[in-house]
Amino acid sequence: MPEIDIGSPDGRREALRTMLLVREFENRVRDRFADNEIPGFVHLSQGQEAVAAGACGALADDDYITSTHRAHGHSLAKGLEPDRLLAELYGKEAGYCGGRGGSMHVSDLERGMLGAQPIVGASVPLGTGAGITAQLEDADWCAVAFCGDGSVAAGQVHEGINLAATWELPVVYVIENNQYSEGMVFDEQHNVEDLADMAASYGIPGEIVDGQDVEAVHETVSAARERALAGEGPTLVEAKTYRYRGHFEGDEEPYRSQEEVEEWIAERDPIENYAEVLAERGELSIDELEAMRADVEATMDAAVQFARDADEPAPEDAYDDVFVDPAPDVERFRERMETDGGQDGGAGR
Repeated sequence: MPEIDIGSPDGRREALRTMLLVREFENRVRDRFADNEIPGFVHLSQGQEAVAAGACGALADDDYITSTHRAHGHSLAKGLEPDRLLAELYGKEAGYCGGRGGSMHVSDLERGMLGAQPIVGASVPLGTGAGITAQLEDADWCAVAFCGDGSVAAGQVHEGINLAATWELPVVYVIENNQYSEGMVFDEQHNVEDLADMAASYGIPGEIVDGQDVEAVHETVSAARERALAGEGPTLVEAKTYRYRGHFEGDEEPYRSQEEVEEWIAERDPIENYAEVLAERGELSIDELEAMRADVEATMDAAVQFARDADEPAPEDAYDDVFVDPAPDVERFRERMETDGGQDGGAGR
């Protein structure tokens, strides 16, 4: 799924399908979470699909990304399979992290997904670290670090971008400005109109892109990636977008009106608008669009069934992947959990 040739009709249709998949995946997460099938906490990115599909579609398979607590779209666009991603949200053994990560900690190194980061702004220093690795290894890949507009007020974001700028690391920082930091509107948190202006303080390029336009995002991130691989350092990209759902599922959203949300959906939806663009160019018929929607829905029907049917992890598996070389206490706790069923986490109290 990654590395979309946006210059070809097939690539443009693939970009549309990626956005449809992200939207339908989160429709299922919304509904199954409401039915208490999915444990924990979920944050949806509906409305922001063009940023994920456009940015990840500009990357090669061996490029890396880091993400935020709103990571479903980035993960799918980078090539993670919807069935294993959904199984992870269900807490099942077949999930990408064995069910231990859930929605906000999913990762898959084989697909270049270094991890969702529930700590606000933590994706930026992690992306900077990946950039250091690439530079030390003289590698031909780069890292893209996604972060939200609210995270830009966090100190670690400035530290990470400043270090990457100073060392000219191959990193692209993509700020998804969805207008709200949890329940706070943008201009109540920031004293600038455009976050991309901050790039000047680091001495790097700052680009503003329409985050509802998948082709514009792809073009901007492609150029930033080329600059990074040429050894010219990082770029700060601000994608202006909007989230349709609350900060989290269950958020009553007292900070904005339903009319505002409906206006964005009616006038700025990245999927419906792009389908119209492709139709106007003669690259997508109504029948092809409906077939694409049906294919995505069938994919998600199968993914839901896969997640429901997948095995629960054994309690003692909670200690897997905690240490590269497990400490003696971990093995003792694991043995106790296997004996008593993990009632006290293996502590033996």
